[in-house]
Amino acid sequence: MSLSEIFAAGGIVMWPLLVFSLCAIAVTVERSLFWYRIKKQERKIVKDVLQLYRANPPAVFSRLKQNINLPISRIFLEALELEGASPNQFRLALESATQAELPLLKRFNTVFETIVAVAPLLGLLGTILGLIRSFSSLNLGGLSGANTGLVTGGISEALVSTAAGMIVAIFTLLFANLFRGFYRRQIALLQEYGGQLEILYEWHHQALNTKEMAYAGSR
Repeated sequence: MSLSEIFAAGGIVMWPLLVFSLCAIAVTVERSLFWYRIKKQERKIVKDVLQLYRANPPAVFSRLKQNINLPISRIFLEALELEGASPNQFRLALESATQAELPLLKRFNTVFETIVAVAPLLGLLGTILGLIRSFSSLNLGGLSGANTGLVTGGISEALVSTAAGMIVAIFTLLFANLFRGFYRRQIALLQEYGGQLEILYEWHHQALNTKEMAYAGSR
């Protein structure tokens, strides 16, 4: 059977399953590109930013703005732009900036969850409709050639729609779990890099206070 014949054999539920499969492919491609870009650039840029901030804090702003497309660059930049903040205030700024980026990191999670939950139900609906069609065509007194075709057509509709619903759900679930794993690792990295930046900020803050106290004492 060709794909068009299989699609036709699946019945009416194949149309919403087709829409779901296209949505799943679209969001999977978008999320794949999103995570690929982050994983390709993030570690190197963060290491450069931390080293630069350790040696020359003002120079780090231009470096972060050059990579503003990365979530961690936006988080660091928002916290560092809080001038004169204490270490505790800086930590709170980092945490709030991280919370603001979470919706972007979790983008389309609801779409994945909806497709995984609804696609098998659509397949089950197709199964029920196919069986109804088969039983309505069944002649208990005997099966003519025409009735036999209707019965087998209903069974085919039931089996194809079930298989299609499971395929769409399994495909979507695999990628949803993959992106969920990327999200968890990203949160762990944000906490790690954020903690390193906090340490450097506190060190610079203490050094600046020491210089100010020494300058005040010399006057």
